[in-house]
Amino acid sequence: DAALLDRLDDWLLPFLTGAASFAAINAGTLSAGLTSLVPHDLQRKVDALAPTHFDAPSGSHVPIRYDGEWPMLAVRVQELFGLDRHPAIANGTVPLTLELLSPAHRPIQTTRDLPGFWRGSWADVRTDMRGRYPRHVWPENPLAAAATSRAKPRGT
Repeated sequence: DAALLDRLDDWLLPFLTGAASFAAINAGTLSAGLTSLVPHDLQRKVDALAPTHFDAPSGSHVPIRYDGEWPMLAVRVQELFGLDRHPAIANGTVPLTLELLSPAHRPIQTTRDLPGFWRGSWADVRTDMRGRYPRHVWPENPLAAAATSRAKPRGT
């Protein structure tokens, strides 16, 4: 902390365009300043090992949260249809904790074993969700279904 404070003019000042008070400095500005201290090749390595987002099979770019014990991905369950392996970071060594969400973005289940979820409790979740959200797709075999971020796929 002391070293950062001593060099504040070097790493933060270039990013303070228009900020007239400490309260006006947003998290993005602070992050950009701190990132500028890290060599570019190391930044790329961190981005590869700990990405900020996950590209879901549905095409959505879902943010990964790093504020808990394990990295967390909160994603609607339909956006993972067809995914037969559990999402992970750090070259596949750290599985993401999945907070599987309903179409209304309410938690359905939390898992660190997506294939096990598809084989196990998916049948019960499917039964419950079909009653609550009849306009959405709830396939018997989610591994064979196309991922979607829509209520019903186009053309059905």
